[in-house]
Amino acid sequence: MTITAEQIPGYQAGTWTIDPAHSEVTFSVRHMAISKVKGRFENFDATFVTAPNPLDSTVKATVEVASVNTKQAQRDEHLRTSDFFKADEFPQLTFESTGAREENGELKVDGNLTMRGVTKPVTFDFEFGGVVVDGYGQTKAGFEAKTVVNREDFGVNWNSALDQGGFVLGSDVTISLDVQATLQQ
Repeated sequence: MTITAEQIPGYQAGTWTIDPAHSEVTFSVRHMAISKVKGRFENFDATFVTAPNPLDSTVKATVEVASVNTKQAQRDEHLRTSDFFKADEFPQLTFESTGAREENGELKVDGNLTMRGVTKPVTFDFEFGGVVVDGYGQTKAGFEAKTVVNREDFGVNWNSALDQGGFVLGSDVTISLDVQATLQQ
């Protein structure tokens, strides 16, 4: 079965821009093997071009690395250094889609994620939230997307051994998007 525009209530082809006041880009990583540290990026942007065939749609997104926020200033400063994001040299994370597909009834968005000058293919699990017209007459669409990347694939190798065994940080990082976008007229 292939997803068609007719199967998506309110679907419209067009160019959409992200509404940062109603969107967020978050991440989580295993910490000390017992819990997870969560964070967010405060500054990001994306443009979505929905095609008549939803599977031909595209997305380009940027995230400002220096806007990382884990609710602890000292950790955020450390994340901006060469141990992690290397924000001075690589100020943005970028994502550019290469395709969309249906797999077992689920929508997947494939693309290239670039971090620290390293580009790797990733796949986001995509969940469409719907389309509405707001009180200002603007057409809005919502969706959620999630992927897991190995931070070491992007050269983020910092870690520290724990006295009782294991390491401070896990390798897998979950990236989650909760997005509302506005159709451009």
